[in-house]
Amino acid sequence: MHSHDANGESRHTFWLRVREFAVPPSMIESATARRHAGDWAGACAAARVDVDLDLRAVARTRGADLSARIRADLRHLAPDLLRWHWPRIAPDGLLRPGLTVSLARYDPDGVHLVARTPPAWADAGQRISLSLWDGSVRGGVPHPHPHPDQRFRLDLHRHLWDARRSGELRARAGRGGTLSGAPPGPGYAVDRWAAEAALLLHADGLPAGPVTVRLGARRRVAVDPDGVVSGAPVRGPVLPDAATWVLPDVELLRGGLLGVDRLHPLVAAALVPETPPTGAAPPETPPTGAAPPETPPTGATPPDVARLDPVRPGAPQPGEPGAPRVVACRGDRHRIGLVGGVLVALDHDPAEVRREELLTALGGTPLPCLQAIDEAHRWPECLPDVRALLDHGDAAGALAVVEALLGPDALLRHGALRDELETAAQRQVAHGLYRAGLAGGPRPKYHDGHRGSRSRRHRASSR
Repeated sequence: MHSHDANGESRHTFWLRVREFAVPPSMIESATARRHAGDWAGACAAARVDVDLDLRAVARTRGADLSARIRADLRHLAPDLLRWHWPRIAPDGLLRPGLTVSLARYDPDGVHLVARTPPAWADAGQRISLSLWDGSVRGGVPHPHPHPDQRFRLDLHRHLWDARRSGELRARAGRGGTLSGAPPGPGYAVDRWAAEAALLLHADGLPAGPVTVRLGARRRVAVDPDGVVSGAPVRGPVLPDAATWVLPDVELLRGGLLGVDRLHPLVAAALVPETPPTGAAPPETPPTGAAPPETPPTGATPPDVARLDPVRPGAPQPGEPGAPRVVACRGDRHRIGLVGGVLVALDHDPAEVRREELLTALGGTPLPCLQAIDEAHRWPECLPDVRALLDHGDAAGALAVVEALLGPDALLRHGALRDELETAAQRQVAHGLYRAGLAGGPRPKYHDGHRGSRSRRHRASSR
């Protein structure tokens, strides 16, 4: 969904960063495998979606028919796809906090299947929760905005979360364009406004008429059934955000900024159906009558292999995670790398390292190799990526980056990296208090100011 950025370039940068960190491929693979196996609850767990509903209780209180309808929707819910399309906020592309979104409405019972995000102070892990809403606010985890938001409603856009309807995305994603009276601006799905307005009015049982389109905090226009846009908004229904803006993935693909292989599989299948699935190419079949390839004699080394330098089997190549790094140390080129699960100086013996550490503790100048190791523990180059992974709830991905750099047995030293990990742990506690109904729990303390004010200069990932 749309995020409010100043111009097209910043919007593209924003969504590229979201696509890089927000929904990791491992989450998509795990959630998809469990969904295909019929384990909808397991798919939700893999996509960090909490389930706050009891279908047996629904069957007892509202009947087996409603329970069966909800269960059918849950079996086809793609929670990773829901996370992919969830509304996000600038500057970091995090899930919009404190939001309740209607996924499905079950008439005539008046019950909604809703998805919610916690308030900003409890958004650790970037988790989403599923529950039922019938107009009351009793029971369950307390939420600042329990009513479904009319601006962000997905009951009219099931293709953004229902695997059965994901193929509709291509037709409803929007292509941009111009309509009579439409204001200029990037990302407006003006080619879809009239059709989406008709769907909105029909779903709400309203007669044909103009619908307000929200273009920003203080910008409103109206679109009539004939697709004519006027500058004066009208009283009545507001077109949902999902129908107002062109899907970000369409713009990124159109601009050549994102490859099809980096899209969610359901999104890629809908937007680029002619693209074959990724995978290894089948082995070529030799033409009929062709001579079989020559087989080298036993014990002989193929010529293309003989030209390679001998390396230890399984050793990481230069530039790969875990590979030794070169440091200019006292006029020579030394290496630092992982040994025994920790980052060490490979070209200095342990006795020399101990002497240098003692001299450093007494105020001496540290050995360049030891200085590089110390900086990697305190202020590594991958810190922006680690911070982004933690902010988007991917603690496992962040720890994998840290372990690839410092080793799984490293003891973190005081510095920015340790502060980030400690802050993430504190925020997890705050989220646990919120989920337990203790909304008055302590807020996390940030070491470098409010998270929203951090500088987000992106560096090349070392993962």
